[in-house]
Amino acid sequence: MIRGLLIAGVALVPLAAPAGAETLREALLRAYESNPQITGQRAAQRALDEDVPIRRADGKPSADAQGQLQEFLVIPGNQFATAPRQLFGQAQVGVPLYQGGAVRNSVRAAETRVEAGRAQLRGTEANLFTNVVAAYMDVIRDDAVVALNRQNVRVLEVNAGASRDRFEVGDLTRTDVAQSEARLAIARAQLQQAEAQLIASREDYINFVGTPAGRLQDPPPLPNLPSTPEQAVAVAIEDNPALQAAMAERNARRFDTGVARAGRLPRVGASIGGSYSSFLGSVPSGGFTQNSATAATAGLNMSLPIFQGGRPAAQVRQAQARESQAIENVTLQERNAVSQTRSALAIYRGSVEVIGSSEVAVNANKLALEGVRAENGVGTRTVLEVLNAEQELLNSQVTLVTARRDAYVAGFALLAAMGNAEARDLGLGGGALYDPTVNYRRVRGKIWDFGGDPTPVAVATGTATTPAQGAEVSRSLDPLLDSGVDRRPGLTTGNDAPDRR
Repeated sequence: MIRGLLIAGVALVPLAAPAGAETLREALLRAYESNPQITGQRAAQRALDEDVPIRRADGKPSADAQGQLQEFLVIPGNQFATAPRQLFGQAQVGVPLYQGGAVRNSVRAAETRVEAGRAQLRGTEANLFTNVVAAYMDVIRDDAVVALNRQNVRVLEVNAGASRDRFEVGDLTRTDVAQSEARLAIARAQLQQAEAQLIASREDYINFVGTPAGRLQDPPPLPNLPSTPEQAVAVAIEDNPALQAAMAERNARRFDTGVARAGRLPRVGASIGGSYSSFLGSVPSGGFTQNSATAATAGLNMSLPIFQGGRPAAQVRQAQARESQAIENVTLQERNAVSQTRSALAIYRGSVEVIGSSEVAVNANKLALEGVRAENGVGTRTVLEVLNAEQELLNSQVTLVTARRDAYVAGFALLAAMGNAEARDLGLGGGALYDPTVNYRRVRGKIWDFGGDPTPVAVATGTATTPAQGAEVSRSLDPLLDSGVDRRPGLTTGNDAPDRR
């Protein structure tokens, strides 16, 4: 299968990481174990499992008993046969023999909805992992952006100080100083925005993972993604969780229509019962009066609906309309799967191209900045040109880290749309993975009326006690992004500088 080609041997195993660095696999595992979105969906699936024994119970024998003890405080004068007290007990067992297919279809509908719920659980898992990956990459991106902006502020602080010094000796004009100070003020504002965004990204990380982001390691490589949209769509049509859930719900609606049709068919059942009554010695024995009596009955019963005011036909039409809605929803989910798959692949490819172009741009802008600084030192370039070159380098560096984030998130979203981004695909260890079939097998055949599960307790962890996040930088910059601060003094001073002539 294509799925095997995409996933085989490509679990999220971390690359070599510095001591104490947190990996993407660890973040995914924490979310898998303690995020309320997925733990709640597991509980919803367990509730869905119970629909099967509930529907099966409608076709199983039922037994009931009733008893009555009466004490007549006042006996009417015209009822000489009435005893002062009476005990009555009765037990009956009923067995449904034929119910027009209602039980069979309702059980099949419940079983099919269990399959739909499992697909929805898969979708919840994939969506959660996609959010975790996005939050993880957002922190890495924003961490780098803050570091770049702080580096830029330091550069501009040096430039502004040098401009003031050179103005004092007459090498630059007040305009040059004003331009340096204005660019520094803008850089400080951009830094504040970047720090706020980093804090927000770290809080989002806590929301999905449950713990603060530490020093995050670079994510592992993504598996070999499909090379064409057609290949990606073929896998998505086969494995997309939302599409599979919609198809299962469509099948369940067909069984619902069968249940509705059973409302106008005859029903047959069998029953056996017994009763016991006693006057508890309150009447004299003998003659025609006995103090106690027993009876037993057995028989068949049948009900044939003849006219119900149009209710059965309306229920059938209603079920057919809902079946039609489910059929259309399959088409909707298919469209969504195709759109998500193609869009994610396009974004991934585009981001990869941007990464390549941005790396070239960063290297070129570094070289250009060095040249402009040197030329400014000999008076052939203005301060404004230096400032512009520094800003262009910063912009290309931010574009690079953003493209890296976008490419990874889009690639993972592509795996999710194809149904290949769940715990079993990613090789998450740390214990047994959650298996929804275990609970289903446990409850499906239960017929005992007395029972239940332990009192529910919270599985997910809260985040109220986590500390508020800050904007401290926890990662060192990639050498490609690092650009040292130019602290060299100007090569010329005074009125002989070319930009002063």
